[in-house]
Amino acid sequence: MVIRNAKVCDVPEIHKLVNSFADRGEMLHRPFSEIYENLRDFFVVRKDGEIIGCCALHLFWSDLAEIRALAVKERYQNNGWGSSLVNACIKEAKRLSVTNIFCLTYKPAFFKRFGFKVIDRMKLPRKIWGECQRCYKFPNCNETAMILRLTKNPGKNKS
Repeated sequence: MVIRNAKVCDVPEIHKLVNSFADRGEMLHRPFSEIYENLRDFFVVRKDGEIIGCCALHLFWSDLAEIRALAVKERYQNNGWGSSLVNACIKEAKRLSVTNIFCLTYKPAFFKRFGFKVIDRMKLPRKIWGECQRCYKFPNCNETAMILRLTKNPGKNKS
């Protein structure tokens, strides 16, 4: 099994996987159009011809990205695939010279293992709330806001 960038042919499976967790109130529903529009954000892992996990790194600004839509099929959880997907996003953020990655999560202990720290949600830029407005829990969200501050690599060219 290998983690790779998502392809157009993966969209139906990503949609089904993410929305199965959203149906349980564990993440936001993602319409097909949004997945297609943000396909370059997604990483997937396949096993035996099926997608068993996905995760996206969405850029907001030069210094801020979000890890979102992390989902691993239940029968494959606790085998390191979620961690591998998050690590792929962190690696991509570093490659892009993004200095801060945030997430909104119901599983803060999972993200703490990567160095994410709990922050006050109100410290995040208002721009991130665009998606929240379509959530049935808004404005009474009980997700935990977390951030990972990455160090800049001084040896890398900014261009």
